[in-house]
Amino acid sequence: MDRVLTVLAGLPPVLVLVLVVVLPALESSTLLGLVVPGELTVLVGGVVAHAGGLPLWAVIAAATLGAAVGDQVGYRIGRHYGPALLARAPRRLRRSGELDRARALIARRGAGAVLVGRWVAVLRALVPTVAGISGMRRSTFTVANVTGALLWAATVAVTGYLGAASYRYLEQRLRIGGEVLLAVAVVAVVGWVVRRRAALRARSRD
Repeated sequence: MDRVLTVLAGLPPVLVLVLVVVLPALESSTLLGLVVPGELTVLVGGVVAHAGGLPLWAVIAAATLGAAVGDQVGYRIGRHYGPALLARAPRRLRRSGELDRARALIARRGAGAVLVGRWVAVLRALVPTVAGISGMRRSTFTVANVTGALLWAATVAVTGYLGAASYRYLEQRLRIGGEVLLAVAVVAVVGWVVRRRAALRARSRD
């Protein structure tokens, strides 16, 4: 674990910021989020910020910019190309029911769906495009998009920052081995992700 943190801390700050902007921006504009969640690079940015390589505010600002711009592009694509775009979606995606889930979420919650969808990787990639297809007003979408992007970016970046801080504290002050901490961290992260997504899915079905 210590080696991982050392490698992350040694990454060029400019490269980290570029990735923090680019990967979230590609999530919905290219549907890359269906394969690689953009939050991974934001977590790394938080770790690098804790090591002193970047200011935390810069990571949050970069992630917010990338997420907001990417979703805005996804919204415009949906608005301009509409149903024809969905007809060309991968068969696996159509069969999974995620498209129907995104449509139902937009129909029930409107702009609130943009905020809720931000926290689930698959919905984060699909909701902006579906919002454009549904005819949601641009101003309504933009306000929800920027608000959701800022909250998401701050939460994920601070999680990475505090995660690195907690590891250093436990290792140095309590002398807990890196392997033990890594195992605990993996279990904790997996449990947190599972619980969060289950809760959000339950809320999206209400």
